[in-house]
Amino acid sequence: MNDIGFTLPAQGCTYWNGEAMGSTDYLDLPETPASTASATATAAANAVHLARLLADTPYPAPEQ
Repeated sequence: MNDIGFTLPAQGCTYWNGEAMGSTDYLDLPETPASTASATATAAANAVHLARLLADTPYPAPEQ
């Protein structure tokens, strides 16, 4: 998406990776692991921060 003009926040995605060669699926877990929840919260905060910056100062700047 970045290649076609979208702005992506730093650390804009998260994923869960269980034990190597494990058979547990993320959807089968009783709750979200704390590390995954923390990474997702950080990704959301980064996206909000970037959106606010771009709302205040669009890039590229509008022509006057």
